[in-house]
Amino acid sequence: MGLGSFFRKQLIDVIEREDEPGVLAARYPAEDREIQNGAKLTVREAQAAAFFDEGQIADVFQPGLYTLDTSTLPLLTALSNWDKGFQSPFKSDVWFFSLREQVDRKWGTAQPITIRDKDFGPIRLRAHGRYSFAVSDVVLFWRTLVGNGERFTTEEVEPQLRAAIITAFATRLGQGDIAFLDMAQNQAALSETLREAVAPEFARFGLTLTGFLVESLSLPDEVQAHIDKAASIRALGNLDSYTKFQTAESIAAAAANPGGVAGVGASAAAGMAIGQAMAGGTSAASAPAEDPFALIDKLHRLLQAGAISQQEFDAKKAALLAKIG
Repeated sequence: MGLGSFFRKQLIDVIEREDEPGVLAARYPAEDREIQNGAKLTVREAQAAAFFDEGQIADVFQPGLYTLDTSTLPLLTALSNWDKGFQSPFKSDVWFFSLREQVDRKWGTAQPITIRDKDFGPIRLRAHGRYSFAVSDVVLFWRTLVGNGERFTTEEVEPQLRAAIITAFATRLGQGDIAFLDMAQNQAALSETLREAVAPEFARFGLTLTGFLVESLSLPDEVQAHIDKAASIRALGNLDSYTKFQTAESIAAAAANPGGVAGVGASAAAGMAIGQAMAGGTSAASAPAEDPFALIDKLHRLLQAGAISQQEFDAKKAALLAKIG
């Protein structure tokens, strides 16, 4: 190989790089080759290029086409003490950064987070959602996250970002001023509240949080069961309405059966008994109170029929016996 071929191979006169999916930063593969004076630098849309001198960022280029000389590399030229003619080729690390928005990234709580809820007290909460981000400060991004290496990807940065999200999430909701039910009912407002809390954490890495969504919130099964039961009780309204509803349902069901309304009596009686037993003595002002032992007997039959649980039977029985005492 001749001397001319050797220099043609070793001198770089065009510097450019196409983006790769998931790659946020990559070193231009110069190896031992030198960049030629007057070389062309192409920085594509949604890219930035940075020149390094002894591990420090010297010059940053935004999208555009550049001819590399002392006018386009003033800081790097000064750092390297080149003469004004800038006659020699030079060695420099060149990194390309993708400024594209990284969309549809997922976050979630690997373990439940304990927060103090103003309605339920301490609860363990799970949450999941999506976010998007973009590199906005290449100098800060390189210094805090990238460092040495040949490339830096979204897979490498995401554990750090998810940790920042969960920390901000727990800190914000741990203040206890937002009730869980309010969170669940208005996830758009919650998403905006958390985005404001998370954004400064991303900014510390030279990143902009461009989107943040809370897609699901969930509680442990036992807490959710408690909420469901409370909602059912509120939905029933007063016990008199509940009894009438049960009776009407029984009549409609019996009418649809081949046996006609023969089964109405038992179903209606069951509905009445449930209402009376659960009401206890609360309706005494409107009707004479039924004998507590008779109510206990009705409750026992409902227990045997599977209409109520053992826990409900025991609680109502104890309440009725207490009235006798």
